[in-house]
Amino acid sequence: MIPGGAGPRPLRVLMLNERDLGHPLAGGVEVHLEGIAGRMARDHGVETTVLCAGFRGGAEREVRPGLEVVRIGRSRPEYYARVAGRARSLLRTGSFDLLCENLCKLVFLSPLWAGDVPGLGLVHHLFGTSALRQVALPTALAVLATEAALPLLYRRWPFVAVSPSTREDLVRRGLPREHVRVVTNGLDHALYRPDPGVPSDAEHVVFVGRVEHYKGVDVLLSAWPEVLRVRPGARLSILGAGTALESMRRRVATDGLRGVEFHGFVTDEAKVEAMRRARVLVQPSRKEGWGLTVLEANACGTPVVAADVPGLRDSVRDGETGLLVRSADPGALAAAILRLSDDDGLRARLAAGALAWSGRFTWELSAASIAAMMRAAARREPLPAEPDVFGPLAPTAPGRRVAT
Repeated sequence: MIPGGAGPRPLRVLMLNERDLGHPLAGGVEVHLEGIAGRMARDHGVETTVLCAGFRGGAEREVRPGLEVVRIGRSRPEYYARVAGRARSLLRTGSFDLLCENLCKLVFLSPLWAGDVPGLGLVHHLFGTSALRQVALPTALAVLATEAALPLLYRRWPFVAVSPSTREDLVRRGLPREHVRVVTNGLDHALYRPDPGVPSDAEHVVFVGRVEHYKGVDVLLSAWPEVLRVRPGARLSILGAGTALESMRRRVATDGLRGVEFHGFVTDEAKVEAMRRARVLVQPSRKEGWGLTVLEANACGTPVVAADVPGLRDSVRDGETGLLVRSADPGALAAAILRLSDDDGLRARLAAGALAWSGRFTWELSAASIAAMMRAAARREPLPAEPDVFGPLAPTAPGRRVAT
């Protein structure tokens, strides 16, 4: 409830999302959910219950500020087999004002079974044919089949996309542009900030994120021998876990790659420390909804080298906050890493732009905007205007953060 019990009745939202932040394979989608939920409850009277998959050691129910987590089953197949039935039973109680689908894995097809409850789609990215290389064939085919249903089943639904690229993807698939608003991810600027006492290390390159095929770690490893040829003392730190982690470890061992260290899952504090010390953060993903880690690095004063793909071309301002390179091109990736390693002036200019750019993104802005979208969707009204964060960039001096 709203603190103190005052004010209008809270808006109750039932959200469907495969994972929560406690899941071993949680990623940026779950960081986003955690980033907005507490703030929506505290500041905007929106209370969220999320139905997600269980995992070994995970409690069936957890309550955190603004967010009730209800876990179903102990595996992905069991979760998807049971989630619609559980959601229907909760919706029949009349306790929820809005059903929100977080479309980032399988599409839940809720217009077929949710009845007359208003709906809202929250979309980070859709997989498309990239699912064929990311997951087992039966799961990939299920992803493609459910995504194909979007223009048929969801044509009247409003949607919030986390980037212009994701909006364009939805429109290309047949959803009306006027039904889609863009609300980007936010940042915790109390955590992600520069430390003038921590100098960047010209030899240190870092990747942060889930180690999955679509994240392009294989491309980074293919680029690494060229980096070492020019800078023999270069070091690559890979922070994160995922289903491709062991295969990437084996590749490093088989190829005899020097200077590569896998850290697995790390704390937020360790991640920030690595971002501050890194000369550059590399994000070679083949597809992203937005690319939260590049903004986190930017907020620490670190520019990025990223693949020029949907999502990343929205979160990276090429030549202003980092460098974009051709996707899946190890040569171009290595050249950009070396350029930032060798050119102090370029790195300082991009670091200043990175700080100015990242200062625009806060969880408070994201929470306020999504709460407004949810209230409009619950009333079946047109969605309000989206926040404008994509205007011209005016860099700050290196080492300083834009006030938020």
